[in-house]
Amino acid sequence: MDTASYRGELIRVIDIETTGAAPPSEIIELGWADLVLRDNVWTHGDRGSCLFRPMRGIPAENQAIHHISEREIGADAEACNPQAVAEILLRDKPCALAAHNARFERQFIGEESFGATPWICTLRSAVRVWPQAPRHSNQVLRYWLGLDLDPALAMPVHRAGPDAFVTANILVALLSQNSVEELMEYTVKPRFHPVIRFGRYRGEAWSNIPADYLRWIVGTSADIDVKACAEGELRRRADAELI
Repeated sequence: MDTASYRGELIRVIDIETTGAAPPSEIIELGWADLVLRDNVWTHGDRGSCLFRPMRGIPAENQAIHHISEREIGADAEACNPQAVAEILLRDKPCALAAHNARFERQFIGEESFGATPWICTLRSAVRVWPQAPRHSNQVLRYWLGLDLDPALAMPVHRAGPDAFVTANILVALLSQNSVEELMEYTVKPRFHPVIRFGRYRGEAWSNIPADYLRWIVGTSADIDVKACAEGELRRRADAELI
């Protein structure tokens, strides 16, 4: 698609494949799928992907997930670097970048590659908007939402281009119910978990958890999102007593 024809706002949805779960592992594939606002309707725009050469090889455990080999990448591919990533992320000046579990992408990409461009996390947003979903991975949401996607664009899974395309379609569904600003707000807020996921009350709604157990969670080194859920439930009860 000719990017010069874009009108209105542009959101670039991205996905990455890596050599491991956290830095110093490397990005070996970056995919993108643009959404463009035309006449108040979000439509699909440019999409694509590129491969980067790893400097320290690809562990077999990670290759088994995305099936990207060094042979496929080729010896002539450039290594991933902030400038190359920034050229892809910021081309056409998107109003926002989006990813499913954006925290994962951001830890690899680094602020030097996106600057002040805001992010939308479709995972955090989906948990807020659709707490009743059975799970909130992009593939589960794809089928739970009944998205009828072209397999040629949405497959295979765990490749950056198709995964970005699936996430872009989830974002369209989110944008049908929420503004860009609301999704950005969900992104920076602690992630909401509808139920507790550990311990003796695993699977229970926060409203069913005894107050002393909630206070215990707040005082532990639990994940900040989990602690925020416990704190929020304690505040809700305190506010209810004042009514």
